[in-house]
Amino acid sequence: MIAADIMTDNPRTIRSTDPVSDAVDLLHSMNVRHLPVVDGRGQLIGMLSDRDLGPLMRTLVEGAEVERMVVPLSERAVADFMTGGVVSVGVDADVSEVIELMLTERIGAIPVVDDADNVCGIISYVDILRVLGAPKELERRTSVRT
Repeated sequence: MIAADIMTDNPRTIRSTDPVSDAVDLLHSMNVRHLPVVDGRGQLIGMLSDRDLGPLMRTLVEGAEVERMVVPLSERAVADFMTGGVVSVGVDADVSEVIELMLTERIGAIPVVDDADNVCGIISYVDILRVLGAPKELERRTSVRT
């Protein structure tokens, strides 16, 4: 089984120069925990997770008045919060390699990139658990690709 078999295709990405308020909106509206961060050419340069935004997310969920923040979120860039030097895999990476990287690096998601470092998918621990726990899900995903 390879990364392409279990990844979520074409995940939503965000640019490092985008306001962090856009990222917060995306994480919340899409109900996801990870956003790959790309540069102006669309190449992967980092990841932004709800954990990177930790206290900020809790503050917003608890109903803080965003307008009263010292530096408004619309003026803070994703680059201020993202994790750089992100681990990624290619579409042909074996799933055992993906699992090993997630355990070793203690991360919850890994972007899948093409040969030009453009994000073409993402694999989260939920994707892995879904496939390993439900063999029919794997059959469905692989039959769509063939």
